[in-house]
Amino acid sequence: MATMLSISGVLFILRWLHFFFGIMWIGHLYYFNFTQGSFMAEADAGTKSGVTTKLVPRALWWFRWGAMWTMVTGVLYTIITLHLAGQGMEYMWTSTWGIAISTGGLLGLTMWANVWFIIWPNQQIVIKSANQVATGGAALPEAAGSAAKALLASRTNTLFSIPMLFFMGAANHLPLGLTPDSKIGLYFALFLISWVAIQINAVKGKIGPMKTVKGVIVSGFVLSAIYYAFMMIAL
Repeated sequence: MATMLSISGVLFILRWLHFFFGIMWIGHLYYFNFTQGSFMAEADAGTKSGVTTKLVPRALWWFRWGAMWTMVTGVLYTIITLHLAGQGMEYMWTSTWGIAISTGGLLGLTMWANVWFIIWPNQQIVIKSANQVATGGAALPEAAGSAAKALLASRTNTLFSIPMLFFMGAANHLPLGLTPDSKIGLYFALFLISWVAIQINAVKGKIGPMKTVKGVIVSGFVLSAIYYAFMMIAL
């Protein structure tokens, strides 16, 4: 029987914490995209100022640290799982569990990077500008552009989150039928090409169909279906 002090117990705790921090992170992501954005579009200037200067900084703290610890616990969980299975990193692309985890994990790591290196830096500019306006100063000229960059990255994370959750769940709960004849290289080539294109768009592109809540949700489920189709073609 495993105890919490055994390696299996540590693995369980990491998985538990991964769920906890993941809910914190993705819950805030969906709050920002599904709830706060629609509210702010209808709010008056005074309400928008209060939300941006008082609520948003608090929510972003939980959001970005939820992302950080989801990433840390997920990486540690994967490393220990491979150790317990007596497998090396090649298991990540030679098993159905590894392929699904690799897919979901890469999407998750991309989302984490978007939080820390695009969304948070740009939101700091937006918050600073709102604070200056609230105290009688002028808005920062770069604030509007920063808000647009943060929104595009946030919408992209929402897009990625749907297939990410699908493949994380598929790792242990959806047998994929890997065989010696499976074209795993083809799957990863198709997946990586689409992933790179979407992430480039997140940095330099346009919001497109992700402008609305409905649009980003539909796009996320379509992307999940596309990735699953890639996998079925390869397998």
